[in-house]
Amino acid sequence: MTTSRTAPADASPGRRRRWRYVAGLLVLVALLVVGGRLAWTWLDPTGERTIDRSQPVLLQSIKDLSRFEAATGTFQVVVDLEKDANFLPDAVKGTRTLFVGAGGVDAYVDFSGLAADAVTVSPDRTQVTVRLPRAQLEKPNLDNSRSYVFAQQRGLLDRVQDFLSSSPGDQREVYVLAEKKIAEAAAASDLRARADTNTKAMMEGLLKSLGFTKVVVKYGDEP
Repeated sequence: MTTSRTAPADASPGRRRRWRYVAGLLVLVALLVVGGRLAWTWLDPTGERTIDRSQPVLLQSIKDLSRFEAATGTFQVVVDLEKDANFLPDAVKGTRTLFVGAGGVDAYVDFSGLAADAVTVSPDRTQVTVRLPRAQLEKPNLDNSRSYVFAQQRGLLDRVQDFLSSSPGDQREVYVLAEKKIAEAAAASDLRARADTNTKAMMEGLLKSLGFTKVVVKYGDEP
């Protein structure tokens, strides 16, 4: 005599209900994850925003200019500034900064100091002689949009110091050094000579347009 086992009639429907619950739970979790990501993206709680609370610009002074901007030079320098400790390796104490500095230097002739006899006119008012001062150089004007730190290496102690400092990564020294090197390069270039030539051509054209047929432009150190 043999006996047969038959599964309860409600076993298969029960399993189906459990799978439905599991599937529904998975769908709910997926919806929560997607909704959370969309809400996070929309709210962006860790994002940054810029608020400009600057005060109005205050005009401090106005000065009349009596000089001719005769030429300008554009310069670029790579500053390689390294600082080492006497008895510590660079990995512990020391910095090295590569800085690209770009800016311009203007050359100008100042007319405010002209002597009383700087302009000599012939009796028939057809000839004029003008004595001008030599061109001077302005301080370099670094272009912040084109000046940047290319690379920087810092030792462990320097990193800790920057972390604890109220103004970490102070880069004023490389800016000052870049300005100094650009000023030296401008002084060694022919920028002032070009400014003298341009000023002379400008004065000749101006005075000839006033009716002088012969214009002589000299500089103070010329005979």
